[in-house]
Amino acid sequence: MAKAKDDEKKEPKPNFFMRIGLFIKQVIDELRKVVTPTGKELLSWSVAVFIFVLLLMVFVTILDFGLGKLVFLIFG
Repeated sequence: MAKAKDDEKKEPKPNFFMRIGLFIKQVIDELRKVVTPTGKELLSWSVAVFIFVLLLMVFVTILDFGLGKLVFLIFG
């Protein structure tokens, strides 16, 4: 009985080309929502990313040297 109700609710899938067309339409609709940053915003975000990457490099370098010394002390 439940299977008969499920079959009634299913609607046929659109064909392959209609699905591709729908996908392209949705992509274009989403691209229209994109806002291009101003030059000032782009510069500030670029500087922020650069500083963050530098801080991560320093952190990983400290961990590398610290763990290297620790391993050398343990296993000599």
